Amino acid sequence: MPVAGALGAGHIVARQVGLPRLAGLLKPLPIAVFAAMVWQGPSLDGRYSTLVVAGLVCSMVGDICLLEADRFVAGLASFLVAHLLYIAAFASGAPAGAADAAVLAPFLAVAAVLTARLWQRAGALRWPVAAYVAVISAMGWQAARRAGAPLTPEPSGVLALAGALLFMTSDGLLAFGRFVRPFRAGDAAVMATYYAAQALIALSAAG
Repeated sequence: MPVAGALGAGHIVARQVGLPRLAGLLKPLPIAVFAAMVWQGPSLDGRYSTLVVAGLVCSMVGDICLLEADRFVAGLASFLVAHLLYIAAFASGAPAGAADAAVLAPFLAVAAVLTARLWQRAGALRWPVAAYVAVISAMGWQAARRAGAPLTPEPSGVLALAGALLFMTSDGLLAFGRFVRPFRAGDAAVMATYYAAQALIALSAAG
């Protein structure tokens, strides 16, 4: 984990000081470290860990695609698949319950606000962006359900929920900066929350 943190910090610093090639080289490496950590280390649950590793690998592919501006849609698709894999992982430990609707409500509200904010500004990408918002909100919801499930081992549920919420934050910052208004230190904020999110989700699979 310290190695991944150093690589992630190196990527952020390289971007900030104007070293795009170094930043591009470093960008996917922390995610590769997280995937190897989960795959090779003691796992909490075989199916859950396998889905998390698959989500990390798809995220790494998305990171590589997003190094080029003309591969934005391919990167979006890769992260969409990663979120679907995380949804499957979180749902596997969250049986249906009476409180599901109450847990869903805040995530529906977030999805509605984000979609309304981005709809006109996303132009030709409005439908892919809307689908992406729906999927990341569903991921957060499933993580919240799993965290509240009585049979979810601790601290796995809390770690996964914290990771999912940080992932939603990172994606929200990215969308705001791309479609609404770029802001100072936006890229650093996006990547810091992204790496932290992936680290927490990876840790949630550790035995």
